Amino acid sequence: MPDTGDTLDPRATQPVSPFTVLPEHIRLEDTITSQPAAEPADPTMGRDPETDFMLRYN
Repeated sequence: MPDTGDTLDPRATQPVSPFTVLPEHIRLEDTITSQPAAEPADPTMGRDPETDFMLRYN
């Protein structure tokens, strides 16, 4: 007989959640970067602040 949802059991009407079980624990030693870090971006974006100052105020 198919379930019609008319039962009084509250567990029968709740959908099964995919988050009922936690994933396996990952040790900190196993967490490493998979690629080398890139060089940081140039903060002046290739411009010379001294030249910009001279052009603006002279």
